Amino acid sequence: MMKFRHEKLDVYQKSIEFLALAFDVISEIPKGYDFLGDQLKKASLSIPLNIAEGNSKFSDKEITYCLQMARGSANQCSAIWDASKVAGLINFARYQEGKALLFNIVCMLSKMTVK
Repeated sequence: MMKFRHEKLDVYQKSIEFLALAFDVISEIPKGYDFLGDQLKKASLSIPLNIAEGNSKFSDKEITYCLQMARGSANQCSAIWDASKVAGLINFARYQEGKALLFNIVCMLSKMTVK
């Protein structure tokens, strides 16, 4: 099976792993907290989308911009993840798993954008 270049990146794979976890958590969010689920859905999806877009660019400036957007979305997810924990919407094991993935993603993206 052929793969796009971005699919071979560890950071992309981690972002897809986090996306799956986020969608699983979103599916269990009760009514009244839809706003958190909506925000998490947008931010978590934005990470792999921006990584893929950045990997299709040719100039360093465009690539860096997309990767910085992905990093910003990962940081947003971290804050939403914290809010979900405070609201009692996520158990501690999932919380830790998500935070570890997000930390890894942010670290990898930071290394990729430092020039």
